[in-house]
Amino acid sequence: MAAVAALLSVLISPAAAQAAPGESRPVYSYDHAIRESVWVDTRLDGDADGRTDRVAVDIVRPAEPAQQGRRVPVIMDASPYYSCCGRGNESQKKTYDDRGRPVQFPLYYDNYFVPRGYATVLVDLAGTNRSDGCIDIGGRSDIGSAKAVVDWLGGRGRAYTARTGGTPVAADWSDGSTGMLGKSWDATIANGVAATGVKGLKTIVPIAGISSWYDYYFAKGAPLYDSGPDSLADRVESPDAQKHCAAVQKKLADGAPRTGDWTGLWTERDYVRRADKVRASVFMVHGMQDLNVRTRHAGQWWDALARHGVERKIWLSQTGHVDPFDFRRGDWVTTLHHWFDHYLMGYDNGIDRAPMADVERAPGTWSTDRQWPAPGTRATTLRPRAGTVPGVGVLGTGKAPHGATATFTDDPKLSEADWAARIDERTPAKAGFRTAPLRAPLRLSGSGKVTVTVTPSTSTAHLSAVLVDLGPDTIRNYAADGEGITTLDRRTCWGAGTPGDTGCFQETAADTQKVGYTVFSRGWADLGNYADAHKGRPLTPGKPYSIALDLAASDHVVPAGHRFALIVAGTDAGLIDPPASTPKLTLDLSRTSARLPLTGGAPALARATTGTPRHTAPATPLDGIAPPRSISRMPAAG
Repeated sequence: MAAVAALLSVLISPAAAQAAPGESRPVYSYDHAIRESVWVDTRLDGDADGRTDRVAVDIVRPAEPAQQGRRVPVIMDASPYYSCCGRGNESQKKTYDDRGRPVQFPLYYDNYFVPRGYATVLVDLAGTNRSDGCIDIGGRSDIGSAKAVVDWLGGRGRAYTARTGGTPVAADWSDGSTGMLGKSWDATIANGVAATGVKGLKTIVPIAGISSWYDYYFAKGAPLYDSGPDSLADRVESPDAQKHCAAVQKKLADGAPRTGDWTGLWTERDYVRRADKVRASVFMVHGMQDLNVRTRHAGQWWDALARHGVERKIWLSQTGHVDPFDFRRGDWVTTLHHWFDHYLMGYDNGIDRAPMADVERAPGTWSTDRQWPAPGTRATTLRPRAGTVPGVGVLGTGKAPHGATATFTDDPKLSEADWAARIDERTPAKAGFRTAPLRAPLRLSGSGKVTVTVTPSTSTAHLSAVLVDLGPDTIRNYAADGEGITTLDRRTCWGAGTPGDTGCFQETAADTQKVGYTVFSRGWADLGNYADAHKGRPLTPGKPYSIALDLAASDHVVPAGHRFALIVAGTDAGLIDPPASTPKLTLDLSRTSARLPLTGGAPALARATTGTPRHTAPATPLDGIAPPRSISRMPAAG
C-alpha cells in the first residue's frame, strides 16, 4: 500500500525540491488533471479521400486554472512514434482507457509540468496512430499537421471530439503560447514548424533534430543509407494509412532518387532555407557522436539561426542519439523547467542571460561558453604533406610542393576505425596526416570543411574525411547499443504519478571506454558532385577533380601531448554506401587543405605546433571505439 500511495502522491524530483523563488511550482493536482482527446482539422487532404485530414491530439492539463477562469501555456510533442515504436529510453507508448481517454503519456513532460500549470499536448502526425492522412517524411503533411495544432491552440483552427463528425471544440483553456520539443523526428517537426513562422510558437527544444532531410539521406551525393523516405514512411504509418497512402509513398520514392541528386522533394524539406521565418527561441541539444542524425544538422541549423538573430542555446554531449534526460537528468529537467518558465510563462529567471553553450568534455564533465562557437574561434587552414615515414603524412601549415601526391584504394569493408587505428602505418585504403605531439591544447569549435583534389581510376568514387585526436582518453562508448549510456535497474520519479502513468523512469549511467584515439568529426561526398553539390556527373578516369567535404559540427579539445590527424579515404564502412566501382584515388597534396574552426585561430595553432619534436611512430595499432555498426534508418527510434 505504501508503494501505491507513493505513486498517487505528487513525487517531486531532486531538482524540483531545490526550486528557487520566482518559478512555477507543483501546486496543481496531476491525479485530477483533465485528460481528453480532440481531432484537429489540418485543412489538408493528404490521402486524397475528398475530406480534410484530422490529426489526433491528446491533452493532459490542470483542472484548477480553468475552474478559476485562467488559461495555461502548452508544451507540445508531435511525433509519428506513439503507437509503432514508442518514445524514450523505455520505448513508452500512449495508452487509453476503455472510453478512449489518455492514460499514459510517454516521457515525463506531463508528470512534471502539468502540476506546474502547463498543459501537455501529444500529437499523432498525419497518417500515424489515430490520425487521418498520410505521413510524408518532414513535408507539407508532417509540418502542416503539427502547425494546425499550434493554430488551434491559438484560437485560429478547428477541432472536433471525433475523428469523423463529432462536436466542434475550442482550446479555450490555452493562452496561445506553445513550446514544442522532442527527440529526432519529433525535434525535426519542431524545426519545421518553427520555420513556418507560425504565430504563438514561442520556443522549440529540438533534441537531435534533422534540419534538412536531404542531409539525412545523402552527403553531397554520397548515400548514407541504402533506402529512402518511402521505406521510412512504411515503418511508421498506421494500418489504415497503409491502405490509402500508396500514392504518397510513390511520390516519396520518385522524388528521392538514389543518385543523390537534389529534387523539389528535398527543397520542401529543407528548413535551413527558411530560418529567416523563425520567431521562436531555440534550445538545441545534440550528441557530437550521433551517427544517426549527424551533427551536420545541428551545425547548419545553428549557423542559419545565428544569421537571423534567433535567441538560442545549445548543449553538446559526447553521446550518440540520446536524450539529455538519459545523460544529464537532474540538470536537464531543471534547465528545461527554467527555459519554459521564461519563454512560456514570462518568468525573469535569467535563463536568457546564462551561458549559451554547455559542452561535455569527458563523461559527465561539462564546460560552458557565453557563446557558441567558442569566442575567438577562427577558420584556420591546415595542409597535408608527405612525411619521413613512407605513406605516413604530416599535418601542418606548410604547403606541399607541386606534384606531391598520396594514393589510396577504396575498400568498402574498412571504416574510420580501421584507418585511425593504423594512422602511423602505410596502409592501402587511406591517406593519413598527423601532427607531432602538441605543445598546447588545440580546440576545434564549430563546423569545418576539407577541400581535396583527387584523380580517380574509375567513373565513380566516394570520399570520406575524418578528424582524429590521437592519444589516450576515456570517452562515452557511442558505438555500443546504448550510444554512450547504460540503463540501470533502479528508478526515480520526476513529477507526479498515477498507477497508469507513474512518472518514474529507470536511471542511467555513462557507458565509457578507454581509447587510444577518438574520431570527432566526419564528412563525406560523391566525387561526381564536384561541379554541383546537388547533381552528380560521371567521372573521367585519370582526370583530377576538386571537391569540398563538409565536416560535421563538433567541439573538441585535442590536449597537449596528443596528436591531431586528418584522414582522407573512400567508403567509410557503416556510415556511407560504396560507389559502383572500386577506385584508386591519387590525392594532390598541394591542392588539398582543411579549413577548421580553431579557437584562437592561427596563433593558437602556432602555439600548439611550433617547435614540436619529431614523432616516432608506435609499433602497434591504436585502440579505439569499435567500427561503426549499421545504424537505424529511423531517425528517432528510442
